[in-house]
Amino acid sequence: MSSESMTLAPPARRSMYARAFWGLIRRDLIVARREAFQLSMRTVMNPFLFVFVFAYVFPKIGQQFQTGTGTSFATILVPGLVGSAIIFNGISAVALPLVMEFGATREIEDRVQAPLPTAMVAVEKIVFSAVQAMVAGAIVFPFVYLIPSTPVSVHIDNWPLLIGVFVLAGLVSSALGMAIGTVANPRQIGLIFALIVIPVTFLGCVYYPWARLHPIRWLQILVLINPLVYISEGLRTALTPGVPHMHPWAFFGALLALFALLMWMAMRGFLRRVID
Repeated sequence: MSSESMTLAPPARRSMYARAFWGLIRRDLIVARREAFQLSMRTVMNPFLFVFVFAYVFPKIGQQFQTGTGTSFATILVPGLVGSAIIFNGISAVALPLVMEFGATREIEDRVQAPLPTAMVAVEKIVFSAVQAMVAGAIVFPFVYLIPSTPVSVHIDNWPLLIGVFVLAGLVSSALGMAIGTVANPRQIGLIFALIVIPVTFLGCVYYPWARLHPIRWLQILVLINPLVYISEGLRTALTPGVPHMHPWAFFGALLALFALLMWMAMRGFLRRVID
């Protein structure tokens, strides 16, 4: 942040900060528009393949998953796939560019020259990535409605609950992405994704409700450190209330706590890397 900005009166300073913040958003929008094809492929490929294989191919060839709830597997799959799309894209949208910006190009030095407190540069990246993540989650809905060969029972009975989970999911995934991006070595980013993103997805209650893990009690407790568990359960509450799910206070409380923790880690790591 420039020293001249500190001499401005508070109203003028806030106006300057708002313009600078919007300028960074516009810059990221231009970059996203240039990379629209790569972004769309990253967003739709995994959900499309999962829905196609598990909800279309398997029922067609007579291999049905036994859910034990009288509900089709496609219905159980919907909230989990939306949640996994949000968290995967939230992490990717901030972690991958951040690793490059802190790497050889040092593009981050250009960003922190904006007339903004350095912490607000990090906030902008998290907000922009959270929006990308929420858009990615919304894109999954046409797939899960149009592709499955078995009935999908999804009804949005509580819009405020759904919007709240979507917003928190986007922010949590983006904060997690920044926390990863500030500690990752560019040469090790593939390994980090393998060690973090893949386990988060497969143990995030995407393909089964959290309550169904009760026979494996140790695993049911262990996965509670996974933010995708709470995202999936929150989306099940909003989209498929007939499927077993956590109480709203449990997943909302956990997502808020995780967001606070991840934001602290992300901001601390970002400021440390910028100063170094």
